[in-house]
Amino acid sequence: MTDVGKACPSFSLPALSADGESALDPKRYAGSYLVLYFYPKDDTPGCTREAQAFAANKSALAKLGAHVVGVSRDTIAKHKSFQAKYKLDFPLVSDPDRVAHVAFGAWGEKTMYGKKIEGALRSTFVIGPDRKVVRVFRNVKVDGHVDAVLDAIRAHKSGEPPAKAVATKKVATKKVATKKVATKTTRPSSRKK
Repeated sequence: MTDVGKACPSFSLPALSADGESALDPKRYAGSYLVLYFYPKDDTPGCTREAQAFAANKSALAKLGAHVVGVSRDTIAKHKSFQAKYKLDFPLVSDPDRVAHVAFGAWGEKTMYGKKIEGALRSTFVIGPDRKVVRVFRNVKVDGHVDAVLDAIRAHKSGEPPAKAVATKKVATKKVATKKVATKTTRPSSRKK
């Protein structure tokens, strides 16, 4: 299983990008950040929203020197249809034999509709310019995920330690007692002197 601080596993799998079909190996992105995200299936609600969010933030990621690559078990033909339908302009890797999924720990048991099954685990790996993993997101919730990825890259670029190593300190809060102050309302007297 790939984790923070470890070298990015190498693989060479078919991918579809704007340039057409070719083999993709993460080594291609050495010197840049690589956001490698694993998702269950093309053209399903959560996977579509996640892909659209990455596509919508491509320029923000590019400003940070990051490239996005999606990985699923779908065929290149399905990827082609998915990319065209949603105008996705980043590579999608086809991993039918789960080579990359297993290498990264993005394949395993999960519960779907109350039933335990084996399948793709929605995960994202942020790989630094030195090809080491700088942040891992497991059990990804789609909404807000791309913002968390952008924050992780910004933090790494600024030299902050990986989020996994950052200890959160619980700050004690002191309850301040409030004192009720009675207020007396005076009314003008109606008696005449």
